[in-house]
This record gives sequence, C-alpha cells and structure tokens, in this order.
Amino acid sequence: MALKALDIFKLLPKTNCKKCGCPTCLAFAMKLAQKQATLDQCPDVSEASRAALDGAAAPPIRLVAIGAGPDKLEIGNETVLFRHDEAFYHAPGIGVLLPDTLDERALAEACAAIAGLRFTRVGMELKANVVAIENRSGAAEPFERTAAVVKQLGLPMVLMTAEAAHAERAVAVCAEARPLIHAATDANGEAMARVARDRKCPLAVAAPDLERAAALAAMARGAGVEDIVLDLTAAHTLDTLEALTASRRLALKKKMRDLGYPAMVVVRAEDPLVNVADCCAFVAKYAGLVITSLREPACLLPVLTVSQNLYTDPRKPIQVEAKLCPVGAVTPESPLLITTNFSLTFYTVEGEVEASRVPAYIGVIDTEGTSVLTAFASDKLTAEKVAAFLKSEDVTRQIKHRKVIIPGYLSAMSGALQEESGWEVMVGPREASGISRYLKTVWSGA
Repeated sequence: MALKALDIFKLLPKTNCKKCGCPTCLAFAMKLAQKQATLDQCPDVSEASRAALDGAAAPPIRLVAIGAGPDKLEIGNETVLFRHDEAFYHAPGIGVLLPDTLDERALAEACAAIAGLRFTRVGMELKANVVAIENRSGAAEPFERTAAVVKQLGLPMVLMTAEAAHAERAVAVCAEARPLIHAATDANGEAMARVARDRKCPLAVAAPDLERAAALAAMARGAGVEDIVLDLTAAHTLDTLEALTASRRLALKKKMRDLGYPAMVVVRAEDPLVNVADCCAFVAKYAGLVITSLREPACLLPVLTVSQNLYTDPRKPIQVEAKLCPVGAVTPESPLLITTNFSLTFYTVEGEVEASRVPAYIGVIDTEGTSVLTAFASDKLTAEKVAAFLKSEDVTRQIKHRKVIIPGYLSAMSGALQEESGWEVMVGPREASGISRYLKTVWSGA
C-alpha cells in the first residue's frame, strides 16, 4: 500500500532546505504521495529512508520525454483514472504519419504543411507536435534521408520500422533529437532495445495483448532502456480502448511496474470522420501519443480541441489578463463593454465584437476565471470592482465618453454602478450573440 504524506514526511531529513524545489519537507512529502515528484530530488535522504520510500516515491506511470529542447514532448506521470479526481497533467502528443516514399519536392511540401498545423483557441496555441516517419519503402536509405529532412522541423519524431538496422541508420542522423524508436516486438525486441540503449533514445514496444506488452517492457528495461512507451494499437477501436483503460488501471491501482509507462496508438482508418472519432476517443482514454494518417487542418483541430479541454486543470479555469482590450480601429469615442477574464467568455465576446465591425473596447475584470453569472453570484464581479476599473488610468486616458455597456444578466447592478462610478450604464444583451445587433442599433443611436 502506498504511504501517506505524513508517513513519508517522517522519513525525510526535515531540514526544509528547498533543494528539492519545494518550500518545506512536508510539501515535498505531499508531492511524493501524489506521485508528482521522485525521491531523487532530495539529495539528503538517508539510504535507510530511501529503501523504505522506494515504492512510494516512484510514479506509477513513468514520465517519458520524446525529443529535445523547448519543443520536447513529455508524456506519462499521470496519477488518476478520472480527471475530476485531480487533473490530467501531460497532454498527449498529436502526431501525423509521414511515409519515407516521398520525393524531395513532395517531402518539402509535406513538412511545410505539417509546420502549418497550428491553431489558436481561447488564446492558446494548439499544434500537431509530433512527426512519425514510417519506413514504408522497406529500405534504409529513404528512411534515413526522410529523418534528416524532418529533423529540421524541430518537432519530436517517431521512427517507425520493423528493422533494427534501418532504425540505427535513421537514428544516426537525428540522435541528438531523441526520437522515439518504434517498435520493439517479439521478432526484433532485443535488437531494437540495443539501438535505443546505445543511442539513449526512448523505445516503443508493440504487442497484440497486455501480457506480451508487459513482457517486452520488462525485456527492454532489463536491456538498459529506461524510457519506454507501450503501443497498444489493436485491430478494432473497442479493443484498443479496452487495452488503454486496462493498462492505466493496472498501473495505478495494482502498481504493475511493467505496465507503468505511457501508451500510444496509431490510427489508420481511411474514413476521415472515423479516424477523427477514434483519435478523440483515444485522447480521452489515456493515450499519451496519438499518431494519425490525417494531415488536413479541419481533421486535426477537433482532436487538439479534445486534448486541450481534457488536459486543463478543472480546478483552475483558463484566464486572460484583466485589462482594457481594443478591438478594431478604436477611437476615444468607441463603446466600452464589460466582461470577465474567463477565457471562453472573453473570446466569445471578442469574436462577436469583431463580427459587428464596430470598433470597441472590452473591459476585462479579474473574476478569477469565472463566467459572468458565476462571478456576479459569488461577489467577484461587483459594482465597486467595475467602478474601480472605470476610474483606472488606462480607461480615463483612452476613453473620453462616460458610457459603459454591461452584460444583460448584470442589469441589477446598473444603479449601484452608475452611482459608484458616475458613468452612464447601458444594459447590453444577455447573450454574446446579441452584441453585433446591439452595437449597430442601440449604441449607434445613443
């Protein structure tokens, strides 16, 4: 049974030296108990304590890094089955398949297209962040050549081949980028493990069932490979989902060390809609790396959106900076709308203001990332708070009129706000969808 934080604390030095990066030994003990730290971070722990804490200190799912530098991908180190129990911490890599059969021109075009798979959603950049090179040619030279070109993208790479000799040649031109070598199987496991060990690269193991996957992971670890990824792709979507779920559950609940690694899947469904649906399902059910044969932006965006939604901390809403935001070619006479700093609310309002083609200011109030009604009900959006914003230097310097538009749901605040601020308070639409019409009719006639 895993030790509790206080049990772990009793075995620590209790010096509060901060060498581990935590403010106190108790804080470090809590992180160890939650599997969010490793005992190696404490340089002063005694050997006796280290032996006692070995089981508690090791995360049930190893954190594995693919790639190097600022764009490296870290997957694993998850501690719960369900997001609402705590949070999911390391978003899965979303990668695209690239065959090694493309000529020079087609390869350059494909790389440019992959580099362009970037989107902005609620103020955050989403992108396809892995390239999986498939040794479809069956030869070493095209595989090596493609790896050398793709390395220039700076994205984490997966080298997919059944031949250890081909993997060795491709790794030789990009070893410093720490590509994931895919995949060790019953047929080539020892040879692939040697390549991964000698080149200090992570290794994927692929097997038809969890028992064989665990055995291959144990073999790779025994051969000196520390960073392992389990390829749990099965012939059918349901079988893959069952394998992903069972692997996560056995690692977390049963502490099965041989399954304590992040998982990956490769999706090859020919129907784009089925492919997208499968990718989204695997992201939701514990895949740390999803490789797809799709490269169209419209197909990748839904998968990235699901990942973004699941891998944000439910206890910490996504927020934007509280400030005065101009939209369009504003003037000192442009309208001022008030909203909260909950990102979804802000970007919805901003989009409607842009669509209206009426230049306007958006006054973003710090409500700790809560929506308009939630903030109003919890006294995080009050007349006093809005009045203080209206009296701020930014507002008084940039806006010459004294009219402010508040959301329709805040109509009860209008009297108090007018009295507190001295501004004329105009009650806007309840829903953001009504902003465009409001600005073109009510504001323009005010």
